[in-house]
Amino acid sequence: MTASTTQTADAADIYTRRESEARSYCRSFPTSFATGRNATLTDEDGRDYIDFLAGCSSLNYGHNDPDMKQALIEHLTQDGIGHALDFHTAPKKAFLETFERLILQPRGMDHKVMMTGPTGTNAVEAAMKLARKVTGRETIVAFTNGFHGMTMGALAATGNAGKRNGAGMALSGVARAPFEGAFGADVDTLAQLEMLLENPSSGFDMPAAFLVEPVQGEGGLNAASREWLEGLGRLAKRHGILLILDDIQAGCGRCGTFFSFEGMDVEPDMVPMAKSLSGYGLPFAALLLKPELDIWKPAEHNGTFRGNTHAFVTARVALEKFWADGAFQAELAEKAAYLETRLEAIAGMLPDARLKGRGFFRGVDVGSGELAAEVCAECFDKGVIIETSGAHDEVVKVLAPLTIEKELLARGLDIVEAAVASRVAARSPAVSANIAAE
Repeated sequence: MTASTTQTADAADIYTRRESEARSYCRSFPTSFATGRNATLTDEDGRDYIDFLAGCSSLNYGHNDPDMKQALIEHLTQDGIGHALDFHTAPKKAFLETFERLILQPRGMDHKVMMTGPTGTNAVEAAMKLARKVTGRETIVAFTNGFHGMTMGALAATGNAGKRNGAGMALSGVARAPFEGAFGADVDTLAQLEMLLENPSSGFDMPAAFLVEPVQGEGGLNAASREWLEGLGRLAKRHGILLILDDIQAGCGRCGTFFSFEGMDVEPDMVPMAKSLSGYGLPFAALLLKPELDIWKPAEHNGTFRGNTHAFVTARVALEKFWADGAFQAELAEKAAYLETRLEAIAGMLPDARLKGRGFFRGVDVGSGELAAEVCAECFDKGVIIETSGAHDEVVKVLAPLTIEKELLARGLDIVEAAVASRVAARSPAVSANIAAE
């Protein structure tokens, strides 16, 4: 192929010609996006889309928040530090002071903040490594349907077979336990785990840590109850097991409070954080850890991009704007109640469908991955970006920005409801007639 031929080829072909087959989201949303503002994305043809994906919960405060954007612009135009390894900088100091004042202290948390590599899997890797270093034990207990990242250690703790198959080798060091409800509502999975730990002939090695998501984002929006999570915490304390609560997707307000485990009598030893921690969608991850666990030697766990100075700038603004008082959380509670009502109604359109999740971290299990994919595809055709989750991709998952305008939220849910109704009609005219009669 000559240079001139290459230059005149369809612009979209550059992705199939040069981008790896590992690309995924773009296959479900085949357009080229140009701009974004709060919960609206606009493609290069000028068509608007309601964003019910929000960077997979990396954009809890929407696209291009004006206050974060202005702070970042000022930092850039003043030649503020762009890359600093783990040097002391004014933006890092301001972020840490703000995080301490607005997040940690009001919640009675004395955790230290460890800057890891810039993605969630880096924070999980650090937590797993530190748990083994502190306890002298090797095994990490992870839970069915959990998702913790794609690097080898975190991938070992991830349940999804498709993701695990990418490893190319055996994944070790992790034992699997059933999450709450894994065998149905009548089976006490915590009692099962307790038996394995307390029976000296169970063959179950005493673990270094429990690694669990309070709400499993990729696993199908399975939400641990207060009773189950508190019980897990008591079990951990009784056996000297560290409790790692992975709040990467469920945190930063997604469940209605800054941390997903607030209001529960549970004390995490470590909390991996990422996604919306920067506030602006910039790469930024950190591990919160109790001070007595901070036994690292200098540079024993490091990385060139640990900490992100630009993210420190926007993260500080996000904390000051949304978490300085209770106004944002109260507004979020109203939206969450509305979302729950609407999704309950949508679930009622399908036999055996059910609402899942907690707070503003919600979805509907429609019963099959095929149906969920059809619903999401029709939503995209009608101008809503929304994805599936769950072991069989059976959950239609709403991850709208927490800042979405109420009118836009309602309009997006109208489209989701219409897509479900359309799919029901296409599959079963009799069921469609019943829905119309109601």
